[in-house]
Amino acid sequence: MIPQPITGFHQDEEGHWIADLACGHTQHVRHDPPWQSRPWTQTEEGRQSMLGHTLLCKLCEQAVN
Repeated sequence: MIPQPITGFHQDEEGHWIADLACGHTQHVRHDPPWQSRPWTQTEEGRQSMLGHTLLCKLCEQAVN
């Protein structure tokens, strides 16, 4: 998978947070303990602190293969 920086966030119709990636793709960043622990998604400050951090983009990987 190809690491891509987070450039922003938006919510889906169910209120789950989605990271906008520099490549133009998106990725859900759910906070759903104990399976997914991302408490930083729950506050504006937490989300802002993750801007520039990278997530592995599965869609970019598929495009390369």
